[in-house]
Amino acid sequence: MTTSAVTLYHNPQSRSASTRILLEALGIDYEMALLDFASGQNRAPDFLAVNPLGKLPTLVNGETVITEQIAIVIYLADRFPEAALAPAIDDPLRGPYLRWLAFYAGSFEPAVVDRAYKREPIEASASPYGDYDTVIATLAAQLAKADYLLGDRLTAADLHWGNALKWTTGFGIVPTLPVFMDYIARVDTHPACVRARELDAALLATMAPSPASAD
Repeated sequence: MTTSAVTLYHNPQSRSASTRILLEALGIDYEMALLDFASGQNRAPDFLAVNPLGKLPTLVNGETVITEQIAIVIYLADRFPEAALAPAIDDPLRGPYLRWLAFYAGSFEPAVVDRAYKREPIEASASPYGDYDTVIATLAAQLAKADYLLGDRLTAADLHWGNALKWTTGFGIVPTLPVFMDYIARVDTHPACVRARELDAALLATMAPSPASAD
């Protein structure tokens, strides 16, 4: 498919790996701007002019710059509706779709990061996500209902969540509950996941070793 230029600022050992999966699922042409963390390219002035936080993923579509992982998911799935990876605005599933994407950014990731860094939990009533155990239980209960977050239909939210759970269970900061592992296995066999994984493996082989990054 021909579109106005889409460029992903990317490092395969960062959160932009999920964005690459989505781009592959959309079936669009895109360019990739590889950033090498080891040499500090994500902190270089030219990239900071695009994203002042120096974080990945960062996406440019024509003259539009989109940062923040979940904003990019919503933007891409809506921008390229032919792939049918997001419920339409008037679809009853639109609300739940947005809910689970927002739940990732507002509850799951903060809870997981706090757990990973062994931060002392604050009172649940004062925490933006409540508490870690409730976040995990809420997600597990939803995934126990059907194959995907919205039932039988895979969406961009699943492509994002599947990769996120693969990483977080792999690092031992999310429990390897059967409901999580089964979900990961379903999503991970999607052709876009397979293709993105192959592309990133080839890319990593050309790069100097560097630790996984939170960028």
